Amino acid sequence: MSAVTEAGLVVEARGLTKWFGETTALDEVDLLVGPGIVHGLLGPNGAGKTTLLSALFGLVLPDEGTLRLFGLTRAQAGPGWLNGVGGFVETPRFYPYLTARQNLAILAGLDGGDAASLIDQAIESAGLAGARRQKVRGYSLGMRQRLGLAAAMLRRPRLLILDEPTNGMDPAGIRDLRAALRRLAQDGLTVLLSSHDTAQVEEICDSVTVLHHGRVAFAGGLSVMRAEAPEPVWRLRTSDDAAAVEATRHVTGVKSSTHDEGGLVVYAVRDRLDAYVLHLGREGVAVHGLELEVTPLESLFFQLTSDSGPSGARSAPQEAP
Repeated sequence: MSAVTEAGLVVEARGLTKWFGETTALDEVDLLVGPGIVHGLLGPNGAGKTTLLSALFGLVLPDEGTLRLFGLTRAQAGPGWLNGVGGFVETPRFYPYLTARQNLAILAGLDGGDAASLIDQAIESAGLAGARRQKVRGYSLGMRQRLGLAAAMLRRPRLLILDEPTNGMDPAGIRDLRAALRRLAQDGLTVLLSSHDTAQVEEICDSVTVLHHGRVAFAGGLSVMRAEAPEPVWRLRTSDDAAAVEATRHVTGVKSSTHDEGGLVVYAVRDRLDAYVLHLGREGVAVHGLELEVTPLESLFFQLTSDSGPSGARSAPQEAP
């Protein structure tokens, strides 16, 4: 892995600030994304994710700061600033009384070029081949998300911007989307997607920017974020919870406490947890249930976005394949 140089940046946002009346939606936000990267934009609702994506699409004009796509500002690029950019902000919208294919045909006509020849391929890649002639009014939310991705691909994008793309998708759809985005990135396409789901970001993305109240709380590679993350949180049920709590005194790197709903809350990395469970067995304490309650990245995300937590952005070098 090598550091992304500024000359190769696909998205370069410096000090972006946006006010809506007395509300600061973006507060001196930096966002750097290189080619062939799947970059996550993570944050709770109201963090500023949609405002930032809207600025990338030119739907919102920042009040301060500089924004470049493929090395050019909007003023430098002129009308062609969004050439090579595809995607959607919030839920994709289509004519409900038309079929998927008819909707894409309209969009292809607006894009011109050879976009019309890509319609069937885009529908199939989005997993909608069996519903291409179904009117969109009968589509589920997940199917509309898939159709939004198909519409974006008609533009042969070099930068794909997706706002909560897995919203409404079932687990199989999320798995297929993850695989599709990884293939696209391997082919050199850059993907920027927003989410509030740390698990999905961890599965899909190479690097991440965490927003909180319009400010950058963290920016860097997933490997760096994992290294900085605290211990995962486990939910443990045993035959003797009091003895299990006492047993943590004899295993380093393990902390535990009783859970309000019964059982224990255990803080430990995987290898220390394994040692703890083996110790319980030797002490005659049976494990009745063990499940991961909070992942390390979720723990760090909660810390970064907690109003009572430390303030100030944390950053690490962006990474690229």
